[in-house]
Amino acid sequence: MDDCNALIVDDEADIRELIEMTLSPLGVTCLPAETLGEARALLKRQPLSFCITDLRLPDGSGLELVAHIQKHYPNLPVAVITAHGNVESAVEALKLGAFDFISKPFEISVLRDIVATALRLNRGNGDARTGDGRHPLLLGRSTAMDEIRTLIAKLGRSQAPILISGESGTGKELAARLIHLSGPRADRPFVPVNCGAIPEQLMESEFFGYKKGSFTGANQDKSGLFQVAQGGTLFLDEVAELPMHMQVKLLRAIQERAVRPVGAPAEIAIDVRILSASHKNLATLVRNGAFRQDLFYRLNVIELRMPSLREHLDDIPELVAATFDRLSRQSGAPRPMVTPSALQALQRYAFPGNIRELENILERAFTLCESGVIQPEDLLLPAGSSISMPLAATPTPSPTSIRSEPTPPTVSSHLPDEPKTQPMLPMVNNLEGYLEGLERAAILRALEATRYNKTAAAEKLGISFRALRYRLKKLGLE
Repeated sequence: MDDCNALIVDDEADIRELIEMTLSPLGVTCLPAETLGEARALLKRQPLSFCITDLRLPDGSGLELVAHIQKHYPNLPVAVITAHGNVESAVEALKLGAFDFISKPFEISVLRDIVATALRLNRGNGDARTGDGRHPLLLGRSTAMDEIRTLIAKLGRSQAPILISGESGTGKELAARLIHLSGPRADRPFVPVNCGAIPEQLMESEFFGYKKGSFTGANQDKSGLFQVAQGGTLFLDEVAELPMHMQVKLLRAIQERAVRPVGAPAEIAIDVRILSASHKNLATLVRNGAFRQDLFYRLNVIELRMPSLREHLDDIPELVAATFDRLSRQSGAPRPMVTPSALQALQRYAFPGNIRELENILERAFTLCESGVIQPEDLLLPAGSSISMPLAATPTPSPTSIRSEPTPPTVSSHLPDEPKTQPMLPMVNNLEGYLEGLERAAILRALEATRYNKTAAAEKLGISFRALRYRLKKLGLE
């Protein structure tokens, strides 16, 4: 390892000595600092590979150093050392830009894992790889999707737990995979698990594994999901479905970075990044006593919200093109053409199932269409399913191919206070849910149109700021 220098900031000489003894065999030269001032001076003096800092320093806080590094040396990986049980400070450090933390007293193996991650980050192994046939592609050219891609690239460098929220079908697992591929664990396992699909009585053995003979039928040792994901990422999909007793065990595993297989005499250390997702509002579940608050705070260090398809309808032409390209490759059948009226029908549809529903609609149309041209009737959209905001006039796309890519209107340009035609009145089975969906969509469009200026959004919607605040809280958007 060439010219690998690490800044070690701690006012305890024995801690600095322990870290140096651990890192020296790895070819790392340790540059010690006792204070925040000394650390800043060393940062100016020479290039560094990474930094490990205590949170308590004689002349300030390690949080100040993390913020300083993030501002002036954004590519320098920094991890923090925190006192045992001081989780709040560690979470704050992660939010400020630290990629990971280690608690005192720490295991040498955990320290080595953190250093290995720091070196991979420094070498720039975290590349956002997409669209080459082996890695997934996040489609869409809208502002909403551009922002998601930018945020994913940033989140990939961090090792902080991330909660991915959003409606069903918005691509939460895809986002999790891209975060994994954008970070230093890209060449390590990505292990997704649907928490709602595991029988409750099997959860502990599935997550933590078991030893041979620990129960009837345990004829050999079995690795749990945490062990399978060692060095990589464990994605907990639909994490809200975990029962309370499993939430307790998961919290301990995350805090201690260790798991105890069923029937094992001792815990084993783990090095796993946790990503989680839910279509339910976890904050609401916490308030209702259905989800542990302490686990919520550990999982929700950073939240990534995936937008509904209603929030980026202008991406539909690209999504349609990509879906038909894929179906054509898989089946060997010719790629169908899409009429402008069919595109407009899709752009007027509310998509309660989001992108997953769009793909199902297109696959059905692809299978049933015999003419090679997709018309609105081939889509078999539910009657009365159109959204109430009409589309503005758009350039007419060529009916010969979706590749002509029309220029559809942006969602933000069609707020409910600017109607151009009489809205359609759909038949609905759940009026309250339907109206709530419309209200949510309208507020999100107003926020997008005003760059999330709540005062301006309230004016655009024709309501008071206080009324908007109330609706945001009611809908779980605040």
